[in-house]
Order: sequence, then structure tokens, then C-alpha cells
Amino acid sequence: MQFIRSFSPLSINGLSLKNRFVMPAIHHLYTPEGVATERFNEYYWKKAEGGVGLIIVGGCRFDDFGAPYAMMSLQYDEMIPGWKTFVDGVHARGAKVAVQLYHAGRYTKQKNVPPGESALAPSAVFSTYTKETPKAMTKDEIDAVIRQWAAAAGRAKKAGFDAVEILGSAGYLISQFLSPVTNLREDEYGGSWENRCRFALEVIAAVRAEVGTDYPLIMRMAGNDFMKGSNTNVEAVEFAKEIEKAGIDMINVTGGWHETTVPQLPGDVPKAGFSYLAAAIKNAVSVPVMVSNRMNDPFLAEEVLALGRGDLIGLGRTLIADPDWVNKVKEGRLDEIRPCVACNQGCLAKTFFANPIECLVNANAGKEYLCKDAAPVAPKNLLVIGGGPSGSEFAIRAAEMGHKVTLWEKDAQIGGQLYQVAAPPGKDGFANLVRYYQNMLKKHQVNVVVHKEATEEDVLAGKFDAVVFGTGAIPKVIPMPDAEGKMMIVAAADVLSGKVIPGKNVVIVGGGSVGCETAQYLAHKGSISPEQLYFLSAHKAETPEKIQSLLNTSDRKVTIVEILKSIGAGFEPGTGWPILKDLKRMGVAQHVLSRIVSVTSDKVILEKTKEGGSEMIEIPCDTIVLAVGSRSNNALYEALKDKIPNVFIMGDAQKIGKIFDAVRDANTLATDI
Repeated sequence: MQFIRSFSPLSINGLSLKNRFVMPAIHHLYTPEGVATERFNEYYWKKAEGGVGLIIVGGCRFDDFGAPYAMMSLQYDEMIPGWKTFVDGVHARGAKVAVQLYHAGRYTKQKNVPPGESALAPSAVFSTYTKETPKAMTKDEIDAVIRQWAAAAGRAKKAGFDAVEILGSAGYLISQFLSPVTNLREDEYGGSWENRCRFALEVIAAVRAEVGTDYPLIMRMAGNDFMKGSNTNVEAVEFAKEIEKAGIDMINVTGGWHETTVPQLPGDVPKAGFSYLAAAIKNAVSVPVMVSNRMNDPFLAEEVLALGRGDLIGLGRTLIADPDWVNKVKEGRLDEIRPCVACNQGCLAKTFFANPIECLVNANAGKEYLCKDAAPVAPKNLLVIGGGPSGSEFAIRAAEMGHKVTLWEKDAQIGGQLYQVAAPPGKDGFANLVRYYQNMLKKHQVNVVVHKEATEEDVLAGKFDAVVFGTGAIPKVIPMPDAEGKMMIVAAADVLSGKVIPGKNVVIVGGGSVGCETAQYLAHKGSISPEQLYFLSAHKAETPEKIQSLLNTSDRKVTIVEILKSIGAGFEPGTGWPILKDLKRMGVAQHVLSRIVSVTSDKVILEKTKEGGSEMIEIPCDTIVLAVGSRSNNALYEALKDKIPNVFIMGDAQKIGKIFDAVRDANTLATDI
């Protein structure tokens, strides 16, 4: 297929873009002193080489209150030369580059403002995001922020940036002035809609005066705050009209605030899930509009453009996973795209601890400056045992480096635990990772042998130069009191892989991430399907109340039993809350500080610890699902490690961890072997 619209040029106030793909601003924290670094430069230069039309870097701070000091900065003139070198590098590689000028307002944490000061905001309204209360800005402070915003835009232009993006989305400072939830002012900046828009329009006017009429200005805005009592898409459309009149040349539409309970980034969000927000704004303005959030499918991107829902496509985390995504689409190499799986483990979760971002599927993300001078290797004849994420990743990277690679997989297909990981709602992106591995193993001529159970004799007879074990893990089993012959007891892995279908009353032992995702999977399997929901809604076959009832209930009663005092251990920060919220919606029962003490043919008896003692609880049950962890599958490695000279182990086979760890182990070993 030819993606004609996606690769058509576009002009934005004199700025010519070669295609419609944009990398939006994402916090990377590759600039610990706020200035351009080799790591930052090489990371983005790789994106420019990958074919994207426009890169927007940032957020970029411009004062002492708007952002952490580890974020890039244009606060001072002496920063301009470093950024000019960066910009020149982007241009030399064929892309255009803008900078997002960022002020978080009440989303700035106390530790990131000068000592003795508080975060700035239109009003002193507590933030559930920072768990802190900011100070209400004085008129002088408002004027100072506007001046510094404009001054930073002037520095951006001097550094050679092709455009400036003003951040007005996600619950940051401009959003806070716009919203009646966070703007309680009684002066000219609060109260009426006109007054609440005033701050944003004054920022635009000041920036425009600084950079001139022929310099592109972009506004990133929320299409819907998704906050109770705040602005909806109706107000967003009106705001878009106002900022167009004020001089904005392009509008970048995203979803809601960080404080919303509506997921914005994980796999729970459907692909192009917020494109309808951009479409409403596109229909109301004449300037180009960009569609963002979960736009990682080239066919869907072309469809969005064809339907006129927007003019540009924001790729975001898509380009962290595969910086060559745009070139691969243009050249028809779709089966070679390394997919973003929407896990947020390496990107979003890292920033919760102010750590530079990484990527689960792309171990080189953020390490481009270390990889650019890789030396050629002497080819070796390598055997990889196990075709899960570590084995597949290693085999591909080793073959890319010129080694001859054979991979043995005991099952009918490669992928290992990725099939189980992909089963719960919102995790289907991991199935795309399996397809990527299958395609790349074939492309790099790895000899994949399935249905091949490795034995000591076969390995020794193969006379390989090195043997690499990626044999993964085996689910742990714990005894259930008096359960033998009375109850179906299965591992969570067998449920998620589809080998076992539990009954109507299920008790899951273990409330970690696997237990929670298994509970979510089983509850959804007992509920209305997306296809049924669409059918009943489209045909008005049932009342809205009945449809809501079907949507929010399950015919399968699921209970989680956890010996610790809370469930959800094992989720990366910021990634588990949509699942925990879904468990509550679906009526999944949760018993913490509990253990099974007895089993009959149709129930389990729990002992639940409470203050001052304990209580016994009977729960109807026909299936017990064990989600109590795994142990390394390393018996063959232990048998061989002293019998052959070059034997290696990685991933869960070495130490139980996450797919993120397995991919890194594999890449490191492929480089070092």
C-alpha cells in the first residue's frame, strides 16, 4: 500500500515539512544540566535519520518554577550555542525541529522550585498529581512568567529551531488558567471564559511579538480535560478558535490531564482513541491540526488523514521503540517495524523517579551515543536455546552482527511468555512483538527449529562456538490444604495461554501484577465483548442502562487472595492503576492479609488477619489459579556449564525479572559475546 497522504508535504507559516509525521515532545531527562548533551543529540539525530518530518523536543523550561532542572532549558543566552549545534544536526539529517516551551504550574513539585518557594498556579488548589498545594500567582508573577516565556522563544529562534510550541495541555499552567476547577481567581484572569483564556492569549501575544509574524507557533492543547467540572471538547473547540485568531499556526491535540482517571497512554487506550477530539477542532479552525496519543499504526494514520480528522500524526513512543518507523513505512518494510507495546515501563515509569527514559522493546533507546561506533566481529556459530523474548532478541541482534545463529524452541512457535503477557485487556501489543521477532528471525536467516527440546547430548554433538540459554521460567506451585482431587488447580500461565478455561467461581492466589492481570482477563471473558457492545449500542437493542449493566459486570465471580497487606505489587509506577481501577469496576473481590486454610469440592476457606485477631471466610470456588511467581528454568544450563567452554544464560533463566530486563540482557550479551 502507498501511504499517499502520510507522505505528502505540508507548509506551516512558511515551514515546509516533507511528510505528516511528527515526534511530539516527551520528557527524556537526557539533559541533567539543562543543556544539549551527546546523549540527547544522538538520540534525536537518530530519529531525524529515521525519516520523521518534524521533531518537537522538550519540555523545555525557561524559569525557576516551571520544570525540574534535569529538563532541557532555554533560560539563559549562554545555552543558545549548544542548542544550535543540536538543531544543525537535525537539519543535516533531513528533519525540521521545534521546541516546546513548558511550564507545569501546580504540577511542579516543591523539590523543583527554589528553597522556601512554592509552585506557581492561578489559585492555591491542591494537586492529586503532586500531592502538594501551590501558591496563587500575583499579577507581577504572571507578568514575569509571560516575559520569560517570550524571551525563551527568542532564544529558540536564535538557536535555529524551526518553530516554538507553547504547552497548553495535560493540566499544566495554561490548562490550569483555563479550568474552573483550578482557576478560582476573581481578577481579570479568572471567572468568565474570556478571563480564563486571558493568560494563554497574553502568552501567545508576547511570544509572537518576540519571534515575529513569519515564525511558526504551535499550541499543544487538551482536547478534553477529562476532569469532573473542567473543560470538555466543547470548550476545547472554542479555545482552538481563540488561539487561531491570536496567531497560532498549528494545533497539537492530545487527551486529558495527568490527574484524570481516564487512561491517556497505556494499551487500555484504543489506537487513535482520541482522534475524535482532534477532529472536532479540525472542523472549527483553518490551521493544521495534529492528532496524538496511540497513533502507532500506519494504516490507521493514513485513515485519520483520509477522513480529515487531522493534518499531522504524532508518533511519540512509537519512535522510541523504532526510530526508523517512518522510513520503514515509506519503503514498505512494515514487517520490520519494532512495535511499541504501550507498556510505559521504560518511558513513563522511569520519569516517576526522575530517571532517563528507556524502552522495553528497544534496548538502544537513549544509548545511541554509545552504539554508533560498534566494531565488526569475527563470525561465530551460535546456538540459542529458547525462543522467548531473550532468546529471540539475542538471536536477531547476534545475526545482525554477522554471527551464524541457530535457535531451538521446544514449543510449536517462538514467543515464550509473550503470548500470556498479551492476553489481558490492553496488552495485545505484545503479540505484535512476537510477529516482529518472527519476521526479523527470518530476515536475518536465523535457523529456527521448533518442537526441539534441547538435550545435553544434542548440544554437545552440535559443536557450537557458544551456547546461549534463554529458557525462561517455570511457574511456582504451592500446596493447597486438603485440595487433592477436590478442585481444579491451575497456573496463571496456563489460563493466560488459553490451555485452561476456568469455571464460574475462580479464586486467584497471589495479588501481584500477574494475579491482577489474570483476574482482569477472566472477569472480561465473563463479560460483554466489544463486538457485543457495539452491536447492542448501534442497534439500540437494549436500553443504555442495560448496556451499562452488562459492561460493568461479569458472569464469572473472581476473587484475589493475597497474603500481603495490598495487591498490585510488581507494576511499574503509573502503569498499574488502570488495571486496579478495572478490577473494582468488574467487581473482582480482594482479600489481603489472607491465606487459604482449607478446600472442599465447591469452596475455599480463608483465614483473614484483622486487627485484634482473624476471621474465617468461605468463598464459592470451582477453580484455583496460582499466581505465586516463577523459578528459573536452568537445569540444562547447570548440567552443561562446566562441560563446554562458552555457555551463557540470560533473562528469566538467569534471574526472574521482566521482559524489559530480558531484552537488555540479550542485547548486552549479543554485543559482548
